[in-house]
Parts: sequence; structure tokens; C-alpha cells
Amino acid sequence: MPPQPTPALRLNLLVTDLGFLVYWLTSALQLLPPEWLYKDHSDPILIAWNWSFAPVDLAASATGLLALWLARRNSSSWQHVAILSMTLTFAAGVFALSFWALRSDFDPAWWLPNAYLMVWPLMCICAV
Repeated sequence: MPPQPTPALRLNLLVTDLGFLVYWLTSALQLLPPEWLYKDHSDPILIAWNWSFAPVDLAASATGLLALWLARRNSSSWQHVAILSMTLTFAAGVFALSFWALRSDFDPAWWLPNAYLMVWPLMCICAV
């Protein structure tokens, strides 16, 4: 039987991947109040910038959930799929923080979730 994901890896994949799905669903349906949105959220360029993350985030979510499903089925390929998911998750976080840093915009409401997207994959990758 192949090794299984650690509880921390399972939890982080689940929280992140469901979080991505919730974020994009609420964004698509415009359910978030304006005060919760990023700075200049009505600027067409920033709207496009935000939506440019959707393919990466949704790919990370799909591969993360697939990794959990494969692990549950005792397939050793879960590890490769999990690494792909964590790589995409890290990339999403680092690109977002790079953008906000270049703009000198240090809003903790956006920095903390994106820092989480960068940090947990680095911590969990050793467990795969």
C-alpha cells in the first residue's frame, strides 16, 4: 500500500481547494461586498488581472482534490498530482503577492491569504 498524505497535507489541500472554488464562485456571482474586495476592484485592468488567476487557481483546486481522491483509492500517483497542485498553489500566491508588492499595497486582507498559499505548500512538500 502506498504512503498516505499526512493529516496536515489533507487539511491544507481541502481548505485551499474548496476555498479556491468558493472564491471564484462568489467572484463570478459578485456576492462579495465592495469593502471586502481588493483596491481598485472596479478598474477593468485589475478585473482582468484578478480573473487571470482563475485558470491557475482552478487547476490547483482540481489537482488537489484529485490527489485526495487518488490517495483514498490507494493510488501512488496521488503524490505526483499533489506536488503539481502545491506548485500551482504556490505560484498563485507568489504572483499575487509580487503584484501587491509592486503596487506598494500591503492590505493584510489580501496578503495573509496569499501568504498562506505560498507557505503551506513549502511546508507540506516534504511530506509527499
